[in-house]
Amino acid sequence: MPATIERKELEDLQQDLEAVRELLRRQRLVEDPLDRPPAQDRDRAGSAAHKAHLAELRGRLDEIHPADIAYILEALPIDERLTVWDLVKAERDGEILLELSEPVRESLIRTMDSDELVAAVETLDTDEIAELAPDLPDEVIQDVFRALPVEEREQLRAAMSYPEDAVGALMDFDVVSVREDVTLEVVTRYLRRLAELPDHTDQLFVVDREQQLKGVLPIARLVVTDLETQVGDVMATEFVTLYPDDKAQDGAQAFERYNLVSAAVIDQAGKLLGRVTVDAVVDFIRAKSEAEQLSKAGLREEEDVFSPVWASVRNRAPWLLLNLFTASCAAWVASRFEGTVSQIVVLAFLMSIVAGIAGNSGNQTMTLIIRALALGQIQADNVRRLLRKELTTAALIGLAGGLIAGGFAYSISGRLGLGAVMWAAMVLNLLVGASVGMLVPLLRWRAGRDPAVGSSVLLTFATDTIGFFIFLGLATLFLL
Repeated sequence: MPATIERKELEDLQQDLEAVRELLRRQRLVEDPLDRPPAQDRDRAGSAAHKAHLAELRGRLDEIHPADIAYILEALPIDERLTVWDLVKAERDGEILLELSEPVRESLIRTMDSDELVAAVETLDTDEIAELAPDLPDEVIQDVFRALPVEEREQLRAAMSYPEDAVGALMDFDVVSVREDVTLEVVTRYLRRLAELPDHTDQLFVVDREQQLKGVLPIARLVVTDLETQVGDVMATEFVTLYPDDKAQDGAQAFERYNLVSAAVIDQAGKLLGRVTVDAVVDFIRAKSEAEQLSKAGLREEEDVFSPVWASVRNRAPWLLLNLFTASCAAWVASRFEGTVSQIVVLAFLMSIVAGIAGNSGNQTMTLIIRALALGQIQADNVRRLLRKELTTAALIGLAGGLIAGGFAYSISGRLGLGAVMWAAMVLNLLVGASVGMLVPLLRWRAGRDPAVGSSVLLTFATDTIGFFIFLGLATLFLL
């Protein structure tokens, strides 16, 4: 029977995790002297049970896909994680390391000696080695270089030369190329001599003797066309190509726009260098999405949930301290109007509404702008139009929402003037939120920085501080 990979749902993964945890629990019971038999049988029984549990756990792990083992490792505390990691077959180490999140991967690599790392990495393809390279010690990389054939060595050096946000970093060198002057029968015989086709091979690349890309031969055409036909007569001459220095985000957009499974990567002279496949693009999009979510939460990097306390403190503290500073600024602004608040106590309950609504509205604007920047929809010539549109939208929402907020303020205070102040403050602070929500990401983008990082913190600072100032300032001017 052929071996198949069973796609597991989260519930199935949880069952595997619980099974591993149960085996680890039994192992701890064997190692606990309080549960061992007395006298001379103790060591013999404990050793037998210890070996039996390790064998059962190792057998269980051998049946689990590397990606699912990575899930289990990330869900275990560090001591149990290391126990499981030691039981994984050495030839699977490289595959599993690729599937792990960066902090967990780094923690496991630190426990491995150079020989173990070299053995694990040598089982991987060139592009996969390049993915692990930033986390590996320099001496391991040098050993791997020396062990590779000359062609793969040059491929690895090329892959490591590209930044992680470039198409070159996603490039796979495992391509199948053919000549245009041969028949499909020749191509078919050539393919049959291969051990297997590279993953996600939906097309073959047609090149000349200098490896210049001339066209692509979709597998679907190869299957249905007469085998006596020459490749040049059936190949597609209109196809999507990428350059290794292109932004990976641009490459991902091309895959989405044209529903690609693979795309050729060429140099400026048109020479075929490799290809990008949809699985690499999906991994890139997922990693980028996770990084944006972390940055919005004020986390500098992905964090292992079982990492040491000090590592978590270093990761989380900077933005929290910045939040503390911005909150203190808002509180200081409010304190400058102590006299106003003491005379009209209801202001203390209402000013959070002004700041909160503006913050939410600004966050909507900011999210749309960051998404538009990621998709390349914002250019220098349309920024002013977008700014006018967002300010107009915020003003209209403020006018309508301000009437509701003003009516609420009047209903609980009985003062028409307070309702008018609430209405005006809502309109003005929504304009502040829209301006900050748009300008902060744009300015960071223009400066070459990630527009998502820190934007929410600055937005909260602006809508709280300026919102308190506007609301309490108007109250001071018109109600006292």
